[in-house]
Amino acid sequence: MTAPAFAPETEERLALARQVADAVLFEGYVLYPYRASAAKNRLRWQFGVLVPPAWGAEHDEHDFQHTECLMEPKPGATLSVEVRFLRARRRTVQQALPDGGFATVPELRLDDRVLMPWDEGTEERVEVVVPVTALPGDGVTRPFTLPAREDTEPVLDAAGHTVGRLLRRCEAVSGRLTLSARELDGPYRTVRLTAVVENTSDWTPSGERGDGREAALPHSLVATHLLMALSAGSFLSMTDPPEWARGAVAACRNLHTWPVLAGDPGRGDLVLSSPIILEDHPAIAPESPGALYDATEIDEILALRTAALTDEEKREARGTDARAAAVIDLADSMPAEVLERLHGAVRGLREITGETSDGFPDEHGVQRPDTPWWDPASDAGFDPARDRVVVGGRSLGAGSRVELRPGLRHTDAQDLFLQGRTATVEAVLHDVDGTVHLAVTVDGDPGADIRREQGRYLYFQPDELVPLEGDA
Repeated sequence: MTAPAFAPETEERLALARQVADAVLFEGYVLYPYRASAAKNRLRWQFGVLVPPAWGAEHDEHDFQHTECLMEPKPGATLSVEVRFLRARRRTVQQALPDGGFATVPELRLDDRVLMPWDEGTEERVEVVVPVTALPGDGVTRPFTLPAREDTEPVLDAAGHTVGRLLRRCEAVSGRLTLSARELDGPYRTVRLTAVVENTSDWTPSGERGDGREAALPHSLVATHLLMALSAGSFLSMTDPPEWARGAVAACRNLHTWPVLAGDPGRGDLVLSSPIILEDHPAIAPESPGALYDATEIDEILALRTAALTDEEKREARGTDARAAAVIDLADSMPAEVLERLHGAVRGLREITGETSDGFPDEHGVQRPDTPWWDPASDAGFDPARDRVVVGGRSLGAGSRVELRPGLRHTDAQDLFLQGRTATVEAVLHDVDGTVHLAVTVDGDPGADIRREQGRYLYFQPDELVPLEGDA
């Protein structure tokens, strides 16, 4: 697509942020064991999917993302915006026939790989550069269209003979980016920036039985996210804003996405608005040797398990996708010292000065074994299954029914999605600092019985729970 070219300095800043943005773009792209036939690879494209409006209205999926954040632009500043997403490219496998034609087949087996039908992801970008002074009022709207296209790739055997071909097709996709801004009242020259990305494709379901999500995906914007850079000025953190801006930050509306500061720590001129909740200045761990694409990516475990796949499983993975093949090659060729580095890293060391005394770390910051920081005898008298705690004048314990009200002060961001859900208390626990935690299972969770068997619960503090009427 034609678009204004970013300035070299802006391109340099964006290049650094794209390392993290690429992880967002390909989050969950292909899951271990990296085979197209694996059950969990039959339901893909879970993050930032903007579906055609006609399909989203019927199936409760989103056709837009709405980002709002605060910025303090300097006079003459320009805003550079990059919309990034994947387009699903449907791949069909065909086998060569004796008469020179081709027939579609469920798989094509070669010596080094097994080719199967698959939806590949092609990266797309829409770039916009606009003066900040053009954003007030209706702002700037940039429509974009990606035409349908089809191509073929011959499949050759080890001897160089054509044994088949891959037929790839992308459907037409259209969208719109709208940028606007409004200066806020107050002593600071603070501007609220609004960026909306929409899928405007006119594709409509045919109403046939097979016309489900798989049919809508080729017309969707997948893993959609934004990179936004100011040429002069800075953005404010939406996660940890200055005290004077907290009210304005709380008033911002972010739907199906969340903006964080990106790029080098200490700078505020770049924002990544992502469908995955991140912290400010997210970064790829330096120990990570390469992308693994799995949505629950833990490099060491995935590398070990991938290396342990059978030769037949690796053949199918190599035929599934070029990125899956790269994961297999990475796991097979990873040196022992690189694998060892994945085992863990210490990032929070600090210098300890002054004399040490009993019960404190030594000069190296190490706790002396003869001065335990915790006395196991202090657990005596606690029974998680029978202990109770008073919340809102009501006594809660195992079996009590509650409503979840996750707090912003001490809650994992993912728990906020449980706001208003009901749950059952499984245990009351006390940590070594004297804080009380209630272990719960959420009502309607199909895995609740398994969680109970394994002792894997969600944990909330008392002020995050509301007792339900009629429960003791």
